Amino acid sequence: MEEMEEELKCPVCGSFYREPIILPCSHNLCQACARNILVQTPESESPQSRRASGSAVSDYDYLDLDKMSLYSEADSGYGSYGGFASAPTTPCQKSPNGVRVFPPAMPPPATHLSPALAPVPRNSCITCPQCHRSLILDDRGLRGFPKNRVLEGVIDRYQQSKAAALKCQLCEKAPKEATVMCEQCDVFYCDPCRLRCHPPRGPLAKHRLVPPAQGRVSRRLSPRKVSTCTDHELENHSMYCVQCKMPVCYQCLEEGKHSSHEVKALGAMWKLHKSQLSQALNGLSDRAKEAKEFLVQLRNMVQQIQENSVEFEACLVAQCDALIDALNRRKAQLLARVNKEHEHKLKVVRDQISHCTVKLRQTTGLMEYCLEVIKENDPSGFLQISDALIRRVHLTEDQWGKGTLTPRMTTDFDLSLDNSPLLQSIHQLDFVQMKVQPRNCDAIHFQTTKASSPVPATPILQLEECCTHNNSATLSWKQPPLSTVPAEGYILELDDGSGGQFREVYVGKETMCTVDGLHFNSTYNARVKAFNKTGVSLYSKTLVLQTSEVAWFAFDPGSAHSDIIFSNDNLTVTCSSYDDRVVLGKTGFSKGVHYWELTVDRYDNHPDPAFGVARIDVMKDVMLGKDDKAWAMYVDNNRSWFMHNNSHTNRTEGGITKGATIGVLLDLNRKTLTFFINDEQQGPIAFENVEGLFFPAVSLNRNVQVTLHTGLPVPDFYSSRASIA
Repeated sequence: MEEMEEELKCPVCGSFYREPIILPCSHNLCQACARNILVQTPESESPQSRRASGSAVSDYDYLDLDKMSLYSEADSGYGSYGGFASAPTTPCQKSPNGVRVFPPAMPPPATHLSPALAPVPRNSCITCPQCHRSLILDDRGLRGFPKNRVLEGVIDRYQQSKAAALKCQLCEKAPKEATVMCEQCDVFYCDPCRLRCHPPRGPLAKHRLVPPAQGRVSRRLSPRKVSTCTDHELENHSMYCVQCKMPVCYQCLEEGKHSSHEVKALGAMWKLHKSQLSQALNGLSDRAKEAKEFLVQLRNMVQQIQENSVEFEACLVAQCDALIDALNRRKAQLLARVNKEHEHKLKVVRDQISHCTVKLRQTTGLMEYCLEVIKENDPSGFLQISDALIRRVHLTEDQWGKGTLTPRMTTDFDLSLDNSPLLQSIHQLDFVQMKVQPRNCDAIHFQTTKASSPVPATPILQLEECCTHNNSATLSWKQPPLSTVPAEGYILELDDGSGGQFREVYVGKETMCTVDGLHFNSTYNARVKAFNKTGVSLYSKTLVLQTSEVAWFAFDPGSAHSDIIFSNDNLTVTCSSYDDRVVLGKTGFSKGVHYWELTVDRYDNHPDPAFGVARIDVMKDVMLGKDDKAWAMYVDNNRSWFMHNNSHTNRTEGGITKGATIGVLLDLNRKTLTFFINDEQQGPIAFENVEGLFFPAVSLNRNVQVTLHTGLPVPDFYSSRASIA
């Protein structure tokens, strides 16, 4: 019960409560201490002046803290009631409990009356020394506060449980042993305090003084004082006001302010609140039990830490010495491998020189041959071989773009790839040891062996095998030649093509990856790192990739309707059905400006082919534009219409015949789709506010055959118009 003692002491005097009263903030004070910390307020702040001015007040009026400087949170030990002529600035003091309190503004009157009966200065206010809330007293003074009889009973039981000799209750410093007790005052006195505070004359002459032991027995046997109403002192509490949360008497219900409030039986509410307090204590008791068990655990840990520390230090020194020896041996091995790396670099560069020389000789020969072919004046003969020559020239140019003109080997000997994983392993070694808290050297050796297993070396991007095609990028990498730590997998990262954050595009064991669906005419940054069970390596050097400015693509047999017939390397399509069937291009667009053309190779019986763009999940067995997944222009031999979601708009004169050319311009920068027939714009801008991923699309039947032409630049007149806009 000694742990409860602080709950039983007054925050002002630091002694056990004597005649405690309950403030409206639920904190307690000795009645005498409450009187000592009273402060007189100006007349304008009194309850009477407020009622006279018509402002609503309660029984206890809390002061406006903006008008009263009660104390400073960041103080230097001082606080004051500022702004009142009647209350000069007064330094605050600290009670024996460490709570700041304010001394009285005037000395208490010399009287032997009970603090409850002594007169209280007019317009007094009191500040709770614990929560610092201030309130103005009414005409009842301190009598308006209820007595805490329960707290008195707890203090009595606590004092009776202590076997020490009874002490004087009025000694200021070291209490002396009590010699008498006054039954009427209910106070234990030593001889000096009895002579000073309880003289045997005057009103106190009739008080009965008994030995302390007899006083303790009589106090224990005396009946508990019954709590009376603060408004009607002769009435006992009989009911409980639910709204005000306080006991009341029957006069309060008939005449006082509680007449319209909800009330309940005092006994029933007593039992209910006891039950609620018991339930709350159950949870608090569980937390206290857990705290005690936790303290036992912490004390055991202190002993274990002391035992492990000595053993661990000795084993750690031995392990570090072993690591130093291993590092010296590794140093000799790496020096021997430097010469091997030197020979490897020379061989790679010499091989690349030989390969590039042969490639250049072949390219030069093709160029000279093409120049001679261009000099020929026979159109038919030229056209027989020109298509194949054009493809060879483009193919040869693409082959030169696949990293052929980039050195396959650097001239530097980068040894940091082996140093960084070792440093990282040392840091991880320390972390694992501290975490596992081993109990013997064998356990330490096991953990250090596990932690010292290094992460893989940083992968090297193989520039000669990294390339881009259209909006796809192929990347290849490998482990350094001198690396002996195996990698369990790799993580490839690309940015968003606009200098944004990197994102993972591949995680796996392969050392080559092709990333599709990139933006055209965009610059991407790529990097790769390796990982194993120990951790992750550093990133490789960043590789810059440039996607194609224009798109080269063909029709896609995999997504087309089964009635579509392909030829000419999937560049020419027709249909086996009289119904319209849809075929898509292989490449999708989500950014940039793209232009492609289709020539009409066959046009019989005036069909209505449709040209445009579509989503990947467009309907394949109806005309393009019949659903909401396609944006198209369908055209016959006389006129054309734009169609989306089966809505026909912008009828325009001018049709197609065999040999006609249809151009499709998708400008995703301006979010527009425009159509051309024979190099002339057909109607206005067909569609605006187009966003997302689009694939080139055509719908046709067996009466039409078209050939696709890609890799075309944007028409000059459109480029100039866009620059002006």
